[in-house]
Amino acid sequence: MPDTTHNKVRFITITDANAGQRIDNFLMKEYKFLPKTAIYKLLRKGEIRVDKKRIKPVKKLVAGEELRIAPIRDVPASTEPRPASSSLLELITKSILLEDDDLIVINKPAGIAVHGGTDNAHGVIEVFRQLRPELEFIELAHRIDKETSGLLLLAKNRKTLLDLHESFKTGDINKHYQTLVLGKWQGGERKVENYLSRAKGGMQNMQVSESEEEGKLAESVFTPLKHFSENSLLSVRLLTGRMHQIRTQLADMQLPIAGDTKYGDFAANRDFGRRTGLKRLFLHAYKISFKLKHSGKVYDLDIPMADDLQGVIDQLSE
Repeated sequence: MPDTTHNKVRFITITDANAGQRIDNFLMKEYKFLPKTAIYKLLRKGEIRVDKKRIKPVKKLVAGEELRIAPIRDVPASTEPRPASSSLLELITKSILLEDDDLIVINKPAGIAVHGGTDNAHGVIEVFRQLRPELEFIELAHRIDKETSGLLLLAKNRKTLLDLHESFKTGDINKHYQTLVLGKWQGGERKVENYLSRAKGGMQNMQVSESEEEGKLAESVFTPLKHFSENSLLSVRLLTGRMHQIRTQLADMQLPIAGDTKYGDFAANRDFGRRTGLKRLFLHAYKISFKLKHSGKVYDLDIPMADDLQGVIDQLSE
């Protein structure tokens, strides 16, 4: 049961013994019954102040300062989520490619969802909130599928998040994927425009619709990178960001993505997997460029293909 002795306003004067300590560390020792997440929440909401001022978790205490702590009532044990495994924390930490005051960019491994859910308690965002509880703000700027690997953006402040959301809507972000299809791409670069809607009987499946009344406009630019005897490697630039856009459009062209269990052919995937060792969807977000309006900073990232996918390519004959 939570400690109920702290349900009144409390004032603490910082002594020389506590001076120089970060306030978050000080509070964790002072309120051992509180989960870390609850302490950071109280700081974010301004429930804990120093000399009547809001402070950040990283603030170092000075002797003589006065802490005012608002009443703390009913903090259930469930506010502390079950922690992610050390191996998952290490994997996500190693995936960080870039971090500054506005953004964290990671190379998301395949098999990890961006959000936790029924099948997985911890997605990328939950892991980051555990890894970096001192951050006042951390949110996903967009999503990629669980089985897709590659570039993923997280915003560290609301201005950045709103900037990115607007840029995704207007197409000011250049976002590219690499994908391998089962079949031969004919011709050169091609822009594909159609309308996508949710498939009947399967709310997590999409389908190509006949008109704007039935679906939302989806635009992609497909560029062949390399041809093999029975497959083609493509670069795809998304001009819109519909759910399963690349997967649905390619399946509609009878060129399903290798390893796509939702829109592809089971027998063809099984045969391809046996020959090449492919164990997941062959889709990798490898390139992104954009400018943050509020800061003027330009970002341009281009990463290699994921190792498991490159291993498949190395086995294919031209």
